[in-house]
Amino acid sequence: MRVLFTSFALDAHFLGQVPLAWALRSAGHEVRIASQPALTRTITAAGLTAVPVGSDHHWHDAMAGEGGDGTEQGWDAMLDLDPAGPHVHHWEVLKAVQEQLTEKFLAPANNPSMVDDLVAFARHWRPDLVLWEPFTPAGAIAAEAAGAAHARLLWGADLFLDQRQAFLRELEHRPAAGRRDPAAEWLDGLLDRYGLVFEERLLRGQWTVDQMPSAVRLPLEGDTVPMRYIPYNGTAVVPDWLREPPARPRICLTLGITGRDGGEFLGVPLPRIFEALAELGDVEIVATLSASQRELVPELPDNVRAVDFVPLHALLPTCSAVAHHGGAGTWSTAAACGVPQLVFPSVWDDFYRARRTAELGAGLVIQPDALTSEGLRTGLRRLLDEPSFADGAERLRRDMLADPAPGDVVATLEKLAGEHQESAW
Repeated sequence: MRVLFTSFALDAHFLGQVPLAWALRSAGHEVRIASQPALTRTITAAGLTAVPVGSDHHWHDAMAGEGGDGTEQGWDAMLDLDPAGPHVHHWEVLKAVQEQLTEKFLAPANNPSMVDDLVAFARHWRPDLVLWEPFTPAGAIAAEAAGAAHARLLWGADLFLDQRQAFLRELEHRPAAGRRDPAAEWLDGLLDRYGLVFEERLLRGQWTVDQMPSAVRLPLEGDTVPMRYIPYNGTAVVPDWLREPPARPRICLTLGITGRDGGEFLGVPLPRIFEALAELGDVEIVATLSASQRELVPELPDNVRAVDFVPLHALLPTCSAVAHHGGAGTWSTAAACGVPQLVFPSVWDDFYRARRTAELGAGLVIQPDALTSEGLRTGLRRLLDEPSFADGAERLRRDMLADPAPGDVVATLEKLAGEHQESAW
């Protein structure tokens, strides 16, 4: 079987695909990874075959909008979109989410040159299955154009489909004259180039591979293949200092890969965070900071070890707690390692993961407007001193282990790909 993975060029959205790509390769299947040229080095560093397509996207610029800060014009409607929230399914919020997702994210990330090249490659290589991350529907377009089966491969909770389903339900009750579906309209414009017409499966896949544990997975429409999340954080080298047990309780502080790559989602000055850490004198803090982040904190407390990069899958098993922004890769790695989490969420699905972490007793959440030095210090101290959080983190880890590993879902993918290709005939 030939399997094509697609992701727009952002490490955080691609890395979660790697273990399944390895599993398919190990099972004897041909695997290719298609993305814009900027992701090529990351793909090949994972030992996989890259197919550069189109020109690099500029979604960071689109997200910044007129305000230039990535928030006022880009993320207003997407903050705190927790499925349990009181306003999340109100029409104005649902409409704004679909508009902003399309304008600020989907259209820039799936630029026409990338889609054109991807379709051309798919028609040439003829994959049997295309696996695409949720914000790269270019993969679905290429699959439909080449007659391949296709499925979404999630890296986090499926808020995209949760919001999409709620939007479509509400759309049915809107006056016909003003009824608009921004994502469908955008895709229609692309699909016409390849002789295709819009179908809802172009945004939700023929089925979904979900890497969230059952306690965090959203119950949504459509077929779902559960799969265990296996941490992969990129090219990794274990440093000398990580080869010995810590002398004191160790806490990891990280803002994730997207923050390193230019995503300004934290909204809280880094010096404020380190003010809190300085007063936790009986612990060791390992802070993963890029060079630009390090410049924002010229003087670090004595109990802080600043490192440019250390693989979280190697670091977190040595930690008693982790403090982070709530990103999917960081959260999932911490959950897989059974580490209590203090989450200060920044955007969209971060808020959902943070809430569920607290509800499951696996950590605590601090909302952005409540993130103070005292609050951060108090939260970390609770994670260290109250055994219930370690117990909750262990339960979450066992929940993740209950799902089949990537190698164990290969046969299911083979079966589904064959069935969907036969139905297309």
